[in-house]
Order: sequence, then structure tokens, then C-alpha cells
Amino acid sequence: MGKASETQAWIVEADDTNFQQTAVERSRQMLVVIDFWATWCQPCRLLGPVLEKLAAEYAGRFLLVKADTDKTPNIAAGFGVQSIPAVYAMRDAQVIDFFVGLMPEDQIRSWIDRLLPSLAEEMVAEAKRVAEADPKSAEAKYLEASRLEPNLPAAKIGLAELLMQQGRLDESAAIIDELAKRGYLEPAAEKLQAQLHLSSPAQGAVDLSALREAAAASPNDPAAQLALAEGLATQRNYEEALAAALAVVQSGKKELVEPARKLMVDIFRLLPDDSQLVNEYRRKLSTALY
Repeated sequence: MGKASETQAWIVEADDTNFQQTAVERSRQMLVVIDFWATWCQPCRLLGPVLEKLAAEYAGRFLLVKADTDKTPNIAAGFGVQSIPAVYAMRDAQVIDFFVGLMPEDQIRSWIDRLLPSLAEEMVAEAKRVAEADPKSAEAKYLEASRLEPNLPAAKIGLAELLMQQGRLDESAAIIDELAKRGYLEPAAEKLQAQLHLSSPAQGAVDLSALREAAAASPNDPAAQLALAEGLATQRNYEEALAAALAVVQSGKKELVEPARKLMVDIFRLLPDDSQLVNEYRRKLSTALY
């Protein structure tokens, strides 16, 4: 690949039809710098070459997306662009900074440097890319990233997910427990915590038929209903599990209400946020508790 082709790989044109894939999705993998400009804008014509020069110089450390506002009016409006040139930076599908108007090259360089991922963050991204094909290499990268930046949650969460996928549940759970000591968990860590809970060796082999029979034989026994709910959840029969767990919450039996509630919350975390099932049972749980 020639130098011109390599440069072009890091400078792309966007329009309303491809912006989501070109800019937003790519920002999940790397820093994306979006240049909102127009051919009739003289400051834009001065700034554009500077950004393009830096994109070529940085050779893949960030992606420059050129968005002509005459061709991307809806996108520009969504970003709140009121005057151009306007330059936005995105990582992980989120705007992390922006500036409007001309800026000297050295200041733009400093701005980009400040927004680029650290070496540890780059190692985490690389670990994610190779995790499926080379889990040993991914594990080493996650560990090295944590050594470089001990307070980088993404490295620990990535490692915990990798370990869980390998069946090393105790090691994975230990990482999540350590993160939880901060008093909070990131959404990805909460999801892992829920997955670990529902795949815990303590759950053992699940005999759903026996659990159903026991629950049917003792319909007024919340403990039997909770055991069924847990068994159903481990088998990913989430709708029936939520119904059984809700019945336990509604029973009001003090020592079982909280485990049933936690089970429902674990299931909520494993399902899409916009899931109709989640919305329905969140409302029912709220009503039952309050």
C-alpha cells in the first residue's frame, strides 16, 4: 500500500447514510475526530489541511471524518453545530470534547494528544480484538494494562469477562468483587456480576422438572418458588423466572424478598435495556416493593 493510500485510510468522507458506521461505530475502536466544514467556508478550507496533515502524521492513531454540513445537515444538527468549522472528538460512541473555529497546529496537536488513548487503553483494545483467537495473549495484555494503569476499570472488566468465558469463575468473580469495593460498578461489570451469579457452581446441576414439581406441590411456599426462579434463570428462561421471583417478592416473606429482588435485577442486567420484558417487570417489581 502506497503512502497516499495509507493516508487515505485515516481520512474518510461521511454523509447522512454512512455516518453511524463511519464515525460512531469506529469510535468504539479508536479516537474519531469529526471535522464539520463546507466548501464555501474559508476558515474551514484553512483548518481542513491541518487536520488532514495530522491524520497522516499520526498514521492510524485517530480517524479523521470529514463531514460537509451541506451533505450532513441532520448529523450537524444532532451535534448542535451552529457555526463552522466545528471539530468534535468521539470515543466509545460518546463526544468527549470539541472546538469551534480556527486553532493553531500546535494547539490542535496538543488537543489530539490529550484525547488519544493511553498505552494501557490501547492494550485493552488490542486484547479485545484478539480475545477469541488468542485468549492467552489477551490475558497477558489485560494484565499488563492493569500494571501500567492500576485504576483502569476497562482492563479489569475485560480480564474478568475473558476468565468467565474460560470457565474460571472464581477468578472472574474475585475481580468483580474487588471493583465493587469502590461502591459502584460500571454497567459492563454489573452485567458480568449477574452472569457470574447465574452461572455460579453453587447453582449446581439444575433439574427443572423436579423444581417445577416442588413449586406446584407447594404453591404457597416462597422458598420453593425462589428455587424454581433461580433454576429457570440459569437456563435462560427469563420470563418464567421473573414471574416466579416476583411472586416471592409479593409474598412478603422477609428473608426471601431480597434474594428474589436481586435475582430479578440480575436478569434485567442481562436483557437489553429497551426489552419489553424488562420494562414490564421493573414496573411490577416497583409496585410490589413500594
